[in-house]
Amino acid sequence: MTSLLWFVAILAMIPAALWLLKRTPVGGAGSGTLMKSVAVLPLSANQRIVTVEVGAGESRQWLVLGVTPASITTLHTMAPIEGAVLPAAAAGPAFAGLLAKFNKADGGPDAR
Repeated sequence: MTSLLWFVAILAMIPAALWLLKRTPVGGAGSGTLMKSVAVLPLSANQRIVTVEVGAGESRQWLVLGVTPASITTLHTMAPIEGAVLPAAAAGPAFAGLLAKFNKADGGPDAR
């Protein structure tokens, strides 16, 4: 009986730990204010050019970085381009939208 209680307690602690981790700086909370990705250009499987925006307010800058498995090199530094369209967080449709589309196509419970 005691081992069953420990099992249930551990299962209950997993979502609590994930919730707590999501809201701490270790889990990535609050990291989106000082640096964000502007663009990525893959050159090969291991090499890409990445443009990131760093800083806030008047001290904002865009850094063009060359990224390889061995190093990250600053290729260029420039002022942010006002009015530039930043890419969306996800490259394609959300997973929920794809799931709903396939569910309807297969005659699932949402099909009409």
